[in-house]
Amino acid sequence: MKNLFFALIFLFPLISIAQVDVNVEGIPEKRNCSTMEVFDRLNSEDPGYKQRLDAIEVQIQDYIKNHPQTDNLVINIPVVVHVVYKTSTENISTAQVQSQINILNQDFRKLNPDVSGVPTAFQSSVADCEINFCLAARDPNGASTTGITRTQTTKKSFSTNDFVKYSSRGGKDAWDRNSYLNIWVCNLALYLGYAQFPGGPAATDGVVIGHKYFGNTGTAVYPFNKGRTATHEVGHWINLRHIWGDDGTGCTGSDLVTDTPNQADENYGCPGFPTISCSNAPNGEMYMNYMDYTDDRCMFMFTNGQSSRMGASMNSTRSSILTSNGCTAPTSPSGQENDNLSEGNDKVFKLYQNSPNPFNPTTSISFNLPFSGDVMLKVFDASGREVNTLVNSYLEAGQHTVQFDGSILASGVYYYKLTNGTSTDIMKMILIK
Repeated sequence: MKNLFFALIFLFPLISIAQVDVNVEGIPEKRNCSTMEVFDRLNSEDPGYKQRLDAIEVQIQDYIKNHPQTDNLVINIPVVVHVVYKTSTENISTAQVQSQINILNQDFRKLNPDVSGVPTAFQSSVADCEINFCLAARDPNGASTTGITRTQTTKKSFSTNDFVKYSSRGGKDAWDRNSYLNIWVCNLALYLGYAQFPGGPAATDGVVIGHKYFGNTGTAVYPFNKGRTATHEVGHWINLRHIWGDDGTGCTGSDLVTDTPNQADENYGCPGFPTISCSNAPNGEMYMNYMDYTDDRCMFMFTNGQSSRMGASMNSTRSSILTSNGCTAPTSPSGQENDNLSEGNDKVFKLYQNSPNPFNPTTSISFNLPFSGDVMLKVFDASGREVNTLVNSYLEAGQHTVQFDGSILASGVYYYKLTNGTSTDIMKMILIK
């Protein structure tokens, strides 16, 4: 929206909790987001919260003013996904988690195939936000991790009161917000998800998503089964506002971004182009923006202005995460990769990665054979699908090195499985483009 009068002072009114319509399966009949409800709660609990947000807004506007051009440096954000479940269905698969990470990488890098659906009138505004996400390979203690925690709870469901973010409340404590984006996935009652803007408490910083609206496989349900709920909420976490603005009514609200057309209210479902309001003819509302309320299949863009705002946020209030090593697996004293999931007992039989992890798009893989024999080295994606065979031959004992080119693969987690006789070793690596 072009309304920037409120750019430096947030005048969000207290928002009453709206009636949420759900179907017989408990799924909201249209998109909703309780980020502003959480904002109001935090604002009432902490008198200093609004002042911190005002100061953050000054930082963001100053950064945008002083950095009008992008630096073309891609930001990598380590993600930890806390799966909190009561039933086995709620304990979503690694493949479902990885599908969401892949979607975030597509959406924030303008690599989503459905970006072609943006109307011609708005195509020049579509942005590559230059932000990548990886499942953490290193935990806060420096140990190897899959980037996924799993916590069984006695709670039937969670609400927007942040209980899911505390182990003492039946949830899971956050990892250090200065180094990780925390995403909690649970049975979330009534809402699709919510996020916490920068400036809030460290213990609750992050994003919460209902498991039925996370990723594009497993328990994800139509029409929220393309992973766009997380894209929307992560946008809030990086300080984006709803595209219609939450600080006014009708056409008076502002999302603090200049290249999103002013619009009167949220859109639901899949509107037709153009949808006109607030004197924004002839092109109308940007209902296909990730920060509107349309169905997953009908939202597929961020704007250049939104990208600038997120970049400013990542380089100011969330700048600590830029130095995080969460995306890099821990190494042995010799510098060799030790993030191995060994199935064999021979400690000499081990895979190593010689290049940085994550990698893009090529990397070097080494392994030591204690004895000669037939060797099989294969690459699998997070769902267990084989994507490449690097070695399938007889090799002599000793050290061997092969190159892997992932240029035709999507960003994500991959596993390398080495088999030599009865010994097997498995290593995880991350491809980020």
